[in-house]
Amino acid sequence: MGEAEADRCGSGAAEQAGACTVREALDRVGGKWAIGILIAASAGPVRFTELERRVGGISRRMLTLTLRNLERDGLLHRHVHPCVPPKVEYTATPMARELYESLVALTSWAERHREAISAARAEYDSRHGHPSA
Repeated sequence: MGEAEADRCGSGAAEQAGACTVREALDRVGGKWAIGILIAASAGPVRFTELERRVGGISRRMLTLTLRNLERDGLLHRHVHPCVPPKVEYTATPMARELYESLVALTSWAERHREAISAARAEYDSRHGHPSA
């Protein structure tokens, strides 16, 4: 860990581990794809292909990686049904379901303010000579 990262994570080793864990957890649940996956999985068991449809724009590889990371962090449970071909379902754990209302509130806020944010960006870019994205 570099000096700058140590400053962000706290001064002592225990503080570093705790602060980094909190930061990493927030990065994970606030990630570009995680919010949609967690919202979908909170409604009940969901299959990979269903998640692929619900989370628009995500590649199969990114979906696989995000599912694996959410499972690793204890936010999703992966259940493989013993059949041919194997049927795999993902469900939100109680810890993830606890997040559900916050994630819905966050996405609702973003939807409500989408146009205002776009207008603010355009105005900022014109004031600062930045090309529009």
